[in-house]
Amino acid sequence: MSDPLPQADARRKELIAGTDASGRLDAWLAHALEGDISRNRIKDLILAGAVAVNGTPVREPRRKVVPGDRVDVQIPEPADATPRPQAIALDILYEDDDLVVLCKPAGLVVHPGAGNMSGTLVNALLHHCGPSLSGIGGVRRPGIVHRLDKETSGVMVVAKNDRAHRHLAAQFADHGRSGALQRAYLACVWGQPEPLKGIIDAPLGRAASDRTKRSVTRPGAPDARRAVTHYRVRTRYGTTRGRNPVAALVECRLETGRTHQIRVHMAHIGHPLIGDPDYGAGFRTKSNALPVETKAALTGFRRQALHAFLLEFEHPRTGRPLRFEAPPPDDMAALLAALEALPDGPISC
Repeated sequence: MSDPLPQADARRKELIAGTDASGRLDAWLAHALEGDISRNRIKDLILAGAVAVNGTPVREPRRKVVPGDRVDVQIPEPADATPRPQAIALDILYEDDDLVVLCKPAGLVVHPGAGNMSGTLVNALLHHCGPSLSGIGGVRRPGIVHRLDKETSGVMVVAKNDRAHRHLAAQFADHGRSGALQRAYLACVWGQPEPLKGIIDAPLGRAASDRTKRSVTRPGAPDARRAVTHYRVRTRYGTTRGRNPVAALVECRLETGRTHQIRVHMAHIGHPLIGDPDYGAGFRTKSNALPVETKAALTGFRRQALHAFLLEFEHPRTGRPLRFEAPPPDDMAALLAALEALPDGPISC
C-alpha cells in the first residue's frame, strides 16, 4: 500500500454526503466532484490513501457511502508528464486547439506501462503537442480519453485540455446511448457468424488461466462486467461447393467498452479473429486446406485482424458532430485481398 499523499503536494476538498447519498465511494465521489476527476483517477486516489471518511483513511473503492459521511479528498496538483517526447510519426486526421484525431497503427502502444516506457503514442503526442495535453489522464496518460490494444489499428481522439477531456470522457462513458458518439470496427474472423446480424450480450471477467486475458463469465461473478457487442457480417469469403465460408468481414459496434471485448466475444460465438494469438490460435490450422497463396497470407498475419474504422463524436467546445473514417491499413488490406482471391470470390451480405 502507498502512504497517504502529503498535504503540501495536494489540494484538499471536504464533502458532506447528502440525505440521498448511496452507492460506492468511488462512484459517489465522481458525481460529487462534477466530473473534475475521472472515476479511474478517483479509484487510484482511494487506493493511495488520499481519501478519508469521517477522519479515517479508506482504501476500498467499494466502501458504501451513507448520508452524513464527511469525505476528505487530497487531490494532487497537476504534475508534468514523466514520459519524454519522442519524434514518432503520427497519421493525423484532424487537429484544433481542443483535440487531435489520428489513426493509430498496429504495433503502437497507447501509453507507457510495464515493458513499454518509451516509443508509445503518448511519447509521440508529447513531441507533437508539447505541454498542451490534458493532465486528467494522469502522469503517464496525458490526453488519453480512450485506448486501442497495441495490435489494433484505427481512429482515436486525444484531448489537448482538461475541458475537452471531461466532455469527451463523458461521451465515451455514455457509449452513444444519448449522444453523438459512434465507434465501429472491422474484424476479419474465421468462418461466418450466424445469424448474419446479432447482439452478443455476455459479461467479461479476467481469465482464470491468465490474468492478462479476459473470458466470458457468469453473471454475478465477482469480477463480471456487462459487455454487449452488436455485429453485422459485411462480406464472406470462400464458399465454393456449398462449404461453410472460410472467413468473414464483420462490422462490430460497442454498447460497452471492455478490454479485449470484440476479440473475446467473437471467439465466444466460435468465430475468433484471424491472427489473434490469444483467443484464436487454435484456428490457425484451418488454413492448411487453402491455396498456397491464401494460406501464406493467413498464417503470416501475426496480429488480430481488427481495425477501428469509424469514430463520431460531439466537439467538446462547439457541439458540432465530427465523423472520421479510416480504411484498413496495408497489412489488413492485403489479408482481405488474399481472401477475395478464393474460389467463388467475396460475397456481400
